[in-house]
Amino acid sequence: MSLRTPLAAARGLGSAKEGVEHWWKQRLTAIALVPLLLWFGFSVALLGTADYYTVMGWLAHPVNAGLMILVLSVGLWHGMLGLQVVIEDYIATEWKKITVLLLVQFASVILALAGILAVLRIALGV
Repeated sequence: MSLRTPLAAARGLGSAKEGVEHWWKQRLTAIALVPLLLWFGFSVALLGTADYYTVMGWLAHPVNAGLMILVLSVGLWHGMLGLQVVIEDYIATEWKKITVLLLVQFASVILALAGILAVLRIALGV
């Protein structure tokens, strides 16, 4: 039986300040996604029977292009934050954890850039 207090056992394991910031970021991105995904869902429903040129014209509108870029960036950021928590909780080996976290972050950035460039290419008519 150890006479160490829980505080003594936790000392030296790192700061507990990061978790609150991460939690807030995840909640704020979730709140931001609510109206963005409602807009996206209604837009897709209204464009369900539209042809290719109608959809491209719709996406070329500056407001729709801007909102689509927000959906992509906020959605991927929120997903990256959520995956980070899962990875940190369930991968015990440190080098595996770091490798998977880097891969998730890299994939999120690449997907966001590809999506944003695609929307900008359509919006600018390139």
